[in-house]
Amino acid sequence: MKSRVTSRERGIYKVTLQGSVVNVLLTLFKLAAGIFGRSSAMIADAVHSLSDLITDLIVLVFVRISSKPEDDNHDYGHGKYETLATLLISVFLFIVGVGIFCNGSIDIYRSLVLKDVLPSPKLIAFVAAVVSIIAKELLFRYTYAEGKRMNSQAVMANAWHHRSDALSSVGAAVGIGGAILLGHSWSILDPLVAVLMSFWIIYEGFKLLKSSLNELLERSLPTETAKEIIAIIESVEPIKGFDELRTRRIGNYYAISFLIYIDQNTTVKVAHQYTDELEDRLRKSFGQNTYISIHIEPFLEHDKNINHRS
Repeated sequence: MKSRVTSRERGIYKVTLQGSVVNVLLTLFKLAAGIFGRSSAMIADAVHSLSDLITDLIVLVFVRISSKPEDDNHDYGHGKYETLATLLISVFLFIVGVGIFCNGSIDIYRSLVLKDVLPSPKLIAFVAAVVSIIAKELLFRYTYAEGKRMNSQAVMANAWHHRSDALSSVGAAVGIGGAILLGHSWSILDPLVAVLMSFWIIYEGFKLLKSSLNELLERSLPTETAKEIIAIIESVEPIKGFDELRTRRIGNYYAISFLIYIDQNTTVKVAHQYTDELEDRLRKSFGQNTYISIHIEPFLEHDKNINHRS
């Protein structure tokens, strides 16, 4: 089990560090392009890439903590630190989305109400936006696939932040391209598209926030997962019924507890064999690190309150 955790941790470090290198290079390039290309949208896009770099650091720190085994103060390990990382990333998405919305709205107000002429950006800013779109979309696909393979919520959340950066660059590219091709009168395209994209970023942040809060607040596993667990319990023939099924998620692992009813004449040794078989089947379906607690009760024919075998 130890080598499995170490391998997963190493994989998360690898994909996150690779993303960090891309984010550093893109942030510097877009910042320079924004300054020399006279594009406030590209400067804002560079700040967005900087926020990506910050979330990379969050993942690196919290995954290291979450991989630690259980200790005297953490009987179920440290898995929820990774959930906390996902929560922080969702907050960053909110902040970035709201920031882009506010900046774009101010520029739109200046253009429509105050009749200010927004500066027309240069070609270097448009090139930087296109490079960012391609690089961040490729990084999103790679990071998300790796996060799914390693079953890491934090890595998948970080992948969505890469996607939000790519979409932010789409808005910048449309606005900058429109301003360059159509002249100063169309400079408002830049902040207008940015505002529209900010809603998508805020929505993604909300989805990640909801998911991480559900876990931190001990929400039960989905109904489909509970049905799978029940089917496994009922697949062990000697078990007469079950009750008090409780489930939750701990980081990337499941915690499952329930009680089973068996014939009252069954010996302790045989009853223990039933629970071993159940644990093996559950861990085969949900992972070797699944926390399982099974309580045994004698089956009484007159007991109508239990979940009998279907």
